[in-house]
Amino acid sequence: MKRAILTTKVGMTQIFNDEGVLIPVTVLQAGPCVVTQVKTCENDGYSAVQVGFGEIREKLVNKPETGHFKKAGVSVKRYVKEFKFENSEEYVAGQEIKADIFKEGDKIDATATSKGKGFQGAIKRHGQSRGPMGHGSKFHRHAGSNGACSDPSKVFKGKHMPGHMGAVQVTTQNLEVVKVDIENNLILVKGAVPGPKKSMVEIRESVKA
Repeated sequence: MKRAILTTKVGMTQIFNDEGVLIPVTVLQAGPCVVTQVKTCENDGYSAVQVGFGEIREKLVNKPETGHFKKAGVSVKRYVKEFKFENSEEYVAGQEIKADIFKEGDKIDATATSKGKGFQGAIKRHGQSRGPMGHGSKFHRHAGSNGACSDPSKVFKGKHMPGHMGAVQVTTQNLEVVKVDIENNLILVKGAVPGPKKSMVEIRESVKA
């Protein structure tokens, strides 16, 4: 991996391409991210670039983390993330990573925490079918049988049941970069990206492109 950046999800809109075709896009505020540490095989056992993203009040950051940022010569950041770049040795502490690392037509993977839906039933959570809705029926939105009683006399792991839905890490692969606004550090990605508005989204070059 040679390119990656942390972004904030602004929201969705639509644009028209040169042929006049409407394209739904997700707008991402891409950084700028700053390099807070460059890890090397000699010192750390592996090669990686640690980046910081998002402003936060210094009083909300503990002393060890504050010292870490001061050593790199940058202001305190809300998020810290490591990327294992193939060219990690080319980066230096304090360097900025902006939206211009990507260009129109690039394929990317987007990772974020999905929207939390709370406790949901099996129909909404797993797409199961409901029972008859007539007045005589007592089976409407129940999950149905969980398994036979005598054999195997247990409920198998992974059985689709009601429970907590959403609020998990999700990666959407092979999204296309439609436009890059270098001046405003915006990246427009075709289609939907996981997570609610204002959430952090990690984008990196696609592993399957």
